[in-house]
Amino acid sequence: MTPAHDDRLWLNAYIDGELDPAHALEFEQRLAADPALAAAHARMTALRGAIRDRVPRERASPLLRRRVAALARPRPAPGWRALAASVAAAFVAGSALTYIALGRCGSAPVAQDVVASHMRALMASQPIEVASSDRHTVKPWFNGKLPESPRVVDLAAQGFPLVGGRIDVIGLTPTPTLVYRRRLHVISLTALPSKLGAARPRAIDGYNIVDWTDGNLTYWAVSDLSAPELEDFARAFRAGEAEP
Repeated sequence: MTPAHDDRLWLNAYIDGELDPAHALEFEQRLAADPALAAAHARMTALRGAIRDRVPRERASPLLRRRVAALARPRPAPGWRALAASVAAAFVAGSALTYIALGRCGSAPVAQDVVASHMRALMASQPIEVASSDRHTVKPWFNGKLPESPRVVDLAAQGFPLVGGRIDVIGLTPTPTLVYRRRLHVISLTALPSKLGAARPRAIDGYNIVDWTDGNLTYWAVSDLSAPELEDFARAFRAGEAEP
C-alpha cells in the first residue's frame, strides 16, 4: 500500500470497510506500529459511535400518522371549486413553511454548521472532491460551480500542504472549502459570505475554530489541530500569496 495522499484517507477507507483484505491487513500492521495513527483511529471510531448514539432518529408524530392514514382513505373526487381552494391553501402553507425554514437557517449558528460539515467530510471515504496539492488546479475547479472562488494559497513551505477542495452547503448556501493538512490533522477552510457573520465559539466538540474576514468573504478554519497551530495556519494563509 502506497500512502499517496494522507494517512487520514486510508484510515477512512479502513473504517468504512473499503480496503481489500490484503490492504486492510497491511494497514492494521501500520496501526500497530504507529501510535499517532492508532490514536487517530480511536478518535474517529469514538466520534462515529458518539454521533450514532447521540443524534436522535426522527419519528413521525401521532398527528402526522393520523393525517397520512386519513389521506389513504378513498374520497369522492372534488369539484373544481374545492380543487381550486385546495391548491390555494397548499400554496399559502408552502410559502409559510419556506419562510419559517429560511428564517431558521438564517438564525442557526453558522459555526456549528461549519464544524458539522468538517465532521461529515472526515467520516466520508475522502474529505475532498478534487484531490490536488496544486493551487492552479484547485482554484479553477471551483470556477463555474460557485459564484465566487476563494483565495487559494500554497502553504507547503509553512508545513500546511494543500490537499484539495470540496463544496459544502452551509445554511442552504453552497460554499467552497479548501482542505489542508498538518501531519495527520485535516484542516477545512470554508469561505462564506461576510453577511452570515463571524464565529462566536472558538471550539465545538473538540474542534477548534478560527475565522477572519477578507473583503466580502469570511474564512472559517476548522480542525482538531491545537488552537495555537490553527492560529499559525490562519496567519500563514492571510499572509500568503493567493492564486490570481
